[in-house]
Amino acid sequence: MAEKEKKLDVLEPLEMTAGEPEEEAAAGEKAAEAAAGTMASEVEPKAVEASELEKVKAERDQLLDRVARLQAEFENARKRGERERNEFREFAAAGVVEQFLPVLDNFQLALKAGGSEKQLQSGVELIVKQMEEALRSLNVQPVETVGAVFDPRVHEALEMVERNDVPDHQVIEEVRRGYRIRERLLRPALVRVVSNPEQKEA
Repeated sequence: MAEKEKKLDVLEPLEMTAGEPEEEAAAGEKAAEAAAGTMASEVEPKAVEASELEKVKAERDQLLDRVARLQAEFENARKRGERERNEFREFAAAGVVEQFLPVLDNFQLALKAGGSEKQLQSGVELIVKQMEEALRSLNVQPVETVGAVFDPRVHEALEMVERNDVPDHQVIEEVRRGYRIRERLLRPALVRVVSNPEQKEA
């Protein structure tokens, strides 16, 4: 009996030690699971960051493409506007030139025609009238000069002429005619203006 008890005593510790590797294995599995969980938790944010980065890159590429298209459209619109302005200027110039072609024709006829000095003068006067009519059709009007009060906005004084019989600052002679188109001044009239000392003293 005593020997059996001893055998049991010897076996008991062996049985206990035999159970330890299972516990160690279980602990190892738990550690591996924890490590795997840690790695997974580290990988997940990286995957989310990579996905967000790709999304931002795609949005950036779309915006850059849109900006490039808008720039191309703006450049095309600018070129089209410039072309249309040039075409309009050419069209307007053609209309003006067409008005003066008959005047030029008459000047050429006058140069070719033989006649007296009086006939030539009469022909030139008719051509001048024709030219004035062409200007009127384009809304070009001469600036009022002789008899008008000097106006620096539309007149340019060539000289002051001292006279007592004409009001001070009145235009007495037109040296070069001035013109305006509607309300816009094309060029001022070059004039001589009266300086009346008697009116200045008064």
